[in-house]
Amino acid sequence: MADGAAIPYETAARMALREFGLGSARLQLVGISENVTFRADDDHSGQSYVLRLHRPDYHTLEELNSERLWLEALRSSGISVPTPVAAPDGRHFVPVHVTEGETRQVGLNLWAPGEIVGELLTAHDKSTDAAGPTEIAEPFGQLGALMATMHNQATSWTPPPSFQRHRLDLDGLLGDAPFWGPFWESPVLDERERGLLITARDHCRAQLRRYGEPSRTFSMIHADLHLANLLTHDGKLGVIDFDDAGFGWHQYDIAVAMFHSRGTADFRAARQAFLHSYRAVRPISNDDLALVPMFELIRGMAILGWRAERPEVPWPEGQLEMFRSGVVAGCERLLSGDLDRA
Repeated sequence: MADGAAIPYETAARMALREFGLGSARLQLVGISENVTFRADDDHSGQSYVLRLHRPDYHTLEELNSERLWLEALRSSGISVPTPVAAPDGRHFVPVHVTEGETRQVGLNLWAPGEIVGELLTAHDKSTDAAGPTEIAEPFGQLGALMATMHNQATSWTPPPSFQRHRLDLDGLLGDAPFWGPFWESPVLDERERGLLITARDHCRAQLRRYGEPSRTFSMIHADLHLANLLTHDGKLGVIDFDDAGFGWHQYDIAVAMFHSRGTADFRAARQAFLHSYRAVRPISNDDLALVPMFELIRGMAILGWRAERPEVPWPEGQLEMFRSGVVAGCERLLSGDLDRA
């Protein structure tokens, strides 16, 4: 592996493969972000796997095992999600030493066939010479139906007593120590902007405190379900990357899908397709949907906090400044009563 930064992770990944009984499998680095992901190919069985070295201090072992429990429940409901693989001793996660003072839990899934929908759309947009918007309405419609199906499962499912997962609730999103970090302390903000984000945070807190956590719109959610975490294979969609999944509002789940494609051409048609397909599977009132634009802003603020705590994750040049200005403008619109409606 040419990248020297990956060598400690590759060594740890090989240790984990031995624990899973796959010591002779070939490794290929997929990506280094807050988690480190490898593809492992076993020539004896012909099977391929995803090996993930989970970031330290993000989830406890109990929370990682609880993620597996929800995946099993989703799969039982007919939703295509990653298939976990257990070690010979029954463990789904094995701890491995990476560097001095750093130990990571490592999990293994079967490699899911298919292509990432977001990448397909990007490739299509770059390859076509035709004028006009990228066609994202169809996959957004599929995503809307899929998310509604997941919300149906989650609201009808009773987690076992041992289930532990974080909460993207009032404190988790907007508290003094939010799950993704204190976004108002981001170093890209000046003093005026920090004050603006704190005022906007307080405004959102007041609205959500009044709204509460009604069972119709609060349950387990994926919390990162956009087109880059959607696979397509033989006409069927599959969901990947449940690392951020926890208890939260359905509107936040919807907002994530909207937020990450807002700048895409023909986004209005895509949003309409999403909501039409969602409502065909699960009812949601206009009053509930009216909160989605605020949750989009909350998502933007959360990512500012995440970025401040993850400076090692590369962003394209100029993107952070563009992102900051968008969040600041959103806070100004919120406080002026002019935030877009869903």
